[in-house]
Amino acid sequence: MNRQWAIETYELTRVFDTVEAVREVTLQIAPGQIFGLIGPDGAGKTTLIRMLATVLPPSRGDARVLGWDVRRDAERIREQIGYMPQQFSLYGDLSVWENLNFFADVHGVRGRARRERLERLLRFARLDRFRDRRARHLSGGMQKKLALACALVHRPRLLLLDEPSTGVDPVSRREFWDLLADLLGEGVTILVSTPYMDEAERCAQVALMYEGRILVQDTPEAIIGRLPGRLVEVHLQPAADGRLPVRRARQALSAVTAALDVQVHGDRLRLLVPDPPSVIPAVRTALEQAQVPFATVFEARPHLEEAFIFLLKHVHERGER
Repeated sequence: MNRQWAIETYELTRVFDTVEAVREVTLQIAPGQIFGLIGPDGAGKTTLIRMLATVLPPSRGDARVLGWDVRRDAERIREQIGYMPQQFSLYGDLSVWENLNFFADVHGVRGRARRERLERLLRFARLDRFRDRRARHLSGGMQKKLALACALVHRPRLLLLDEPSTGVDPVSRREFWDLLADLLGEGVTILVSTPYMDEAERCAQVALMYEGRILVQDTPEAIIGRLPGRLVEVHLQPAADGRLPVRRARQALSAVTAALDVQVHGDRLRLLVPDPPSVIPAVRTALEQAQVPFATVFEARPHLEEAFIFLLKHVHERGER
């Protein structure tokens, strides 16, 4: 295994009783980037991150973190990483400032530069106005930012973040990701798992995990490029009864589009088709003939979500065969 990688695994596996939670995962993550781990609940993302954080030992396979072996060099790895688990990891009865000081004590951060470091982290997390507030009284978004600041107390080279923005409002999610982007300028490597496809698109590379395995690892653009077609988007309008005619629209379009996939997003239908220019006129005609009210039909930019869902459907189809 090569020390040039921030994280490198080879057939890494973790078994709980008879269940393989992580199955022969092979990954290479370059330093100085945000790497996204995406997948549905139960895919094995948390188990993989816990092995890399040396919280869980692997059952089989190998892994190196910052050049150190996860089995033999666990203490060295823990000195170099910041780990932020899914669950609430702060002390609710302690204030923001007391939590930061506690984690500084845990990591042995001492000396005259300690206070300056903690004050800088307060400003970085935009919590300087809340330094005396107890952690349990912070909003969900502020708790996440405090947890990130605590994970950075000892200046780690690598951050392992397990769904850090789950359960917080969209504004706090964006602020949290702005903080992560700032860390890249300091040379920190970040591995983050997320259920949000818009967040995954902000990563340099992503790995799609399903049933313990890595299905694909690539840039978001390259994974989107794997879609076997392009998208046509239909914006529906409410029918006379005030309801969106989603079912009627799908029935009307099924005979004319030869769509490889159809996804519903509120008042929009997104159809994966081989050739949008030839399909769009047929879509308009079919909707008009079926008296389905719509506003616009146009070729749309595909998102990572479409590629993610299409890949999972393809895996299910192969399994059924």
